[in-house]
Amino acid sequence: MLASHQRFAEDYLRIRRAEGRGSDDPEYYFALPFRDLSGALSAQWTMRGRTYRYFERKILAAMECGRPLDLLDVGAGCGWMSYRLALRGHRAVAVDLLTDGRDGLGAARHYLTRSQFGRFNADFDQLPFADARFDAVIFNASVHYSSNYFTTFAEARRCVRSGGRIVILDSPVYKSREHGEMMRHERRREFAVKYGTESDHIGSIEYLDQAALGDLTREVGIEWRIHKPWYGLAWHSRSVKAWWKGARPPSRFWILEGIIR
Repeated sequence: MLASHQRFAEDYLRIRRAEGRGSDDPEYYFALPFRDLSGALSAQWTMRGRTYRYFERKILAAMECGRPLDLLDVGAGCGWMSYRLALRGHRAVAVDLLTDGRDGLGAARHYLTRSQFGRFNADFDQLPFADARFDAVIFNASVHYSSNYFTTFAEARRCVRSGGRIVILDSPVYKSREHGEMMRHERRREFAVKYGTESDHIGSIEYLDQAALGDLTREVGIEWRIHKPWYGLAWHSRSVKAWWKGARPPSRFWILEGIIR
């Protein structure tokens, strides 16, 4: 692992531990993403559960057509999504930079007692797979860790078959880069105060914006469809509250479905 990636991984795990992620109880993992049995991040996992249900109903079901799919779960963490995909009969492969036993691929050992899926320790800019290997690449709350979207999406596109999908779940999207940069600086200042590090060793972009999506369409050849799941009135009223307070507009957590032609 590159030294920058190693430092990022160390910071990332330390922050995640402090946030209360992971558990010694195997049932914690089987409940994801719909319930957080630890109670540490219940609101966040409730939202992620809604994202996954929407993805199942609106995107995955339309792709299945009664056949198993080859699906790559990038930024898989503990592997909960690969487990859910395997339960639906698909050939899932989980990729993550971390192998930690509580919050990385090592935690997937719990799922492998009930279902099987592949696991690869790899950087998503250098995926160890043949061209056109998968029906879809799914960035599972992870694409915002990219330091170069053109590199990341070109590599994902290489691995997807014609007519396949690149799907982005649970990553922040802003209308303008200015608002994304404001969030980025706020987040890093907060991390420096709270955790003693800005956790910026690999220069993660940390958000998507609408201009970037347009650039990716032109440069990489991905046609985007935007899905807007319902996360509840409080979530969707955040923009009104921000406007009233004169604050930075909040991120949108759209699901982005990229179609490969």
